[in-house]
Amino acid sequence: MRTIAILGAAAAAALAAGCGGGTTGTDDASTAPAPSPKPAPAAAGQEPAASQEPLRHAQCPAAASNCRTAEGTILYVERVDPDGDGDAHFVLLSRDSVSGPGLSVIDVERSLRPHPLPAYGDRVSAAGAVYRGHYGQRQIQATEVFTAPG
Repeated sequence: MRTIAILGAAAAAALAAGCGGGTTGTDDASTAPAPSPKPAPAAAGQEPAASQEPLRHAQCPAAASNCRTAEGTILYVERVDPDGDGDAHFVLLSRDSVSGPGLSVIDVERSLRPHPLPAYGDRVSAAGAVYRGHYGQRQIQATEVFTAPG
C-alpha cells in the first residue's frame, strides 16, 4: 500500500511539475496542446521495434558524482513551466526509477529543449545531476538529452 501511495504521490508531483532549476526567460508556448493519439508505449527496457529510430544513450561525465542517467518512454510532457523559466519536463516510464518505482522525471532547461518537443510515447535518454523538485520528487536536471520517435 505504501508503494502505491509513493507512486501516486510521485506521479502527481511530476504531473504538477513546477520542478524549478535552469535558466530564466519566458516560454514561447502558452498552452500545452492535447497529446496526439499514438500507439501504447513499449514496456520499460523493451528493445525498440526494427522500424523505430535508434535512441542515443546519454552518459554522465566520468568525474560526476551526483549524475544519473534515465531512459524510457514519455508518459507526460510539461511544455510550459509554471515558473516561466522555459524548462520542459518529461515524466518517463523507466526502469531506471529515479523519481519513483518505474518513473523518472527529467527537467530540461530552455537551452537544451529539443525542437520540436517530443510527445507522449516518444523515447528520451537523459543524463544529469539528481536534485529535488518543488514537490520533493527526485529528478534529473539534464545536461545531455536525446529523443527519438516512439
